[in-house]
Amino acid sequence: MKKELTFRAATIGEFQTAKAWLERMGGKGLEAGAIEIVLRRPSDKRSLDQNARLWAVLTDVSKQVEWYGRYLPKEAWKDIFSAALERQDVVPGLEGGFVMIGGRTSKMSKKRFADLLTLIDAFGADHGVRWSDPALRVLEQYREVAA
Repeated sequence: MKKELTFRAATIGEFQTAKAWLERMGGKGLEAGAIEIVLRRPSDKRSLDQNARLWAVLTDVSKQVEWYGRYLPKEAWKDIFSAALERQDVVPGLEGGFVMIGGRTSKMSKKRFADLLTLIDAFGADHGVRWSDPALRVLEQYREVAA
């Protein structure tokens, strides 16, 4: 048996199916020892697919946009866009410079993550970014959802 199994139920019928599934799979799991049963609401956090899409657009921005005299890595662009979206704060660093503090994309909801991709799309349009095929597919999907 796999380490973890998940069944999502949104209706009473699906719940009944899940209950039967739990009896079958739980019984098999108990043959190997104790099992843990968890009941929770589904997460609205950003998906792995959204995360992969984010890196496609950040790669294009990092290769094409010169920011105050230099090209920044995609990780830095992620911080810049996240800070703009979440209105994060900047504080002096321990040994000079500045550090952004605040939210993380891993804690964003799917909706907020879509807002982040929309922000990057608008920035790219303003700065003449030519989106690569993977990034273009990502942004087209989010433009359709927003419409």
